[in-house]
Amino acid sequence: MGAHLFPLDGGRIKDGGEDMTTEFRIDVNTALGKTEVRAHFRKAMDTLMTNRRNQFPDDAALQALRHQAQAIRANALSKLPELLEQLESNLTKNGVQVHWAETTEEANQIVLSIMQKHNAKSIIKGKSMVSEEMGLNHFLEERGIEALESDLGEFIIQLDGETPSHIIMPAIHKSKEQISQLFHDKFPDIPYTDNVDELTASARRILRDKFYAAQVGLSGVNFAVAETGTLCLVENEGNGRMSTTVPPVHIAVTGIEKVVEKLGDIPPLLSILPRSATGQPITTYFNMISGPRKADEKDGPTEVHLVLLDNGRSNIYSDPELLATLRCIRCGACINHCPVYVRIGGHSYGTVYPGPIGTILEPQKEGLKVHGELIQASSLCGACGEVCPVRIPIPDIINRLRYDSVRKDSEHTNTRDAGSKRKPLEAAIWQGWSWSASHPSVYNFGGTMATHMRGLVPNKVGAWTSVRSAPKLADKTLHQQLKALGVDHE
Repeated sequence: MGAHLFPLDGGRIKDGGEDMTTEFRIDVNTALGKTEVRAHFRKAMDTLMTNRRNQFPDDAALQALRHQAQAIRANALSKLPELLEQLESNLTKNGVQVHWAETTEEANQIVLSIMQKHNAKSIIKGKSMVSEEMGLNHFLEERGIEALESDLGEFIIQLDGETPSHIIMPAIHKSKEQISQLFHDKFPDIPYTDNVDELTASARRILRDKFYAAQVGLSGVNFAVAETGTLCLVENEGNGRMSTTVPPVHIAVTGIEKVVEKLGDIPPLLSILPRSATGQPITTYFNMISGPRKADEKDGPTEVHLVLLDNGRSNIYSDPELLATLRCIRCGACINHCPVYVRIGGHSYGTVYPGPIGTILEPQKEGLKVHGELIQASSLCGACGEVCPVRIPIPDIINRLRYDSVRKDSEHTNTRDAGSKRKPLEAAIWQGWSWSASHPSVYNFGGTMATHMRGLVPNKVGAWTSVRSAPKLADKTLHQQLKALGVDHE
């Protein structure tokens, strides 16, 4: 890619009657200038791609497993309404309190009400991208409640006041030296070290007391099993297990799409998830939560809640072409293989979910007016679709959203803000071209005139030519060239 992925002079938006460069384009071009950070991303992504490739030496076996994982997720989505009802019923029987939230605001209020009920002033969190989607930490802190991340990567970026740059490795943009200095600045009593094991041990000591002091623990959910009313959590550090067992109250938050039909669906998904994500054969911990502590049990929370968040997912679910977006199991493989992400990093997207999955999910959740520019941040190389363990056709969905952004005449589209990127002048030009192409005499006359006047074609024709040479018209039309060759072109 060139110095500028998005030319600054071509990304103007209207705000209060004034033109200004979009924040996304500014962030992208700023990121491209950070050579050291780009090197971190390149090294990390190369390692992750190699690790994944080594986990799947037999391509036939990989494709069979992908087919199976796709079928499991597609089956669950085909029965989503009834499976969600079954999940709620079985969880309730198991003693779990189930809450439904249509918006992130409702989800935040549910979490707040549970904490207020217990007069809780702190919450310890396992890793949860849905809580990031909710903006939960900021919401609680505004109300005087401490929200502390216990996942090491999340803990690091929370210390630095940042958001995750990757869905499974939130601090991947930071170097070991940067993290060492951050720990030293935030905890001066801890001797400076750039030894990874010592840094991890320091974080563990800091967090251990927090686990015992927190009145409420929160986690995400990787899979929710309707058949048994079981919440499954995949993790490597043990903080998820601590967050869900040590505090007396456990709140799990998840999107409504995470449900699967049967407990037997879990092994294939668990087999392909960590291998696609980090190149591990399996994660260190796999937690299965089916209810609060029973009378004869010595540990675990006495109260368990599940918050099921919609936040635009029902709208995605209603579109047969876009429905595949919801198959995602949040492995991050598409991000790891994306040539755009590796150059601009996660923060440039300005979204909770970056990379290819964010490119298709965020515009559907938040609308094309807000994140419609993301669908142009793709080379359409197809790498994301080729590595997706549940075979989400990400390039096809990007093209569909590009269509929706400028057209609103698709029979089944209900994409939020469809047609918002349509430009009247550009539409008129294409309509004129379409009309002329359907009238041969007009088209031939236009082609001849354009050939004769090719010297008047400007070198700059908008943002496209900010990083490319303007095309030059040939000195003869195609018909003239064929005629000269004696080819019958009628």
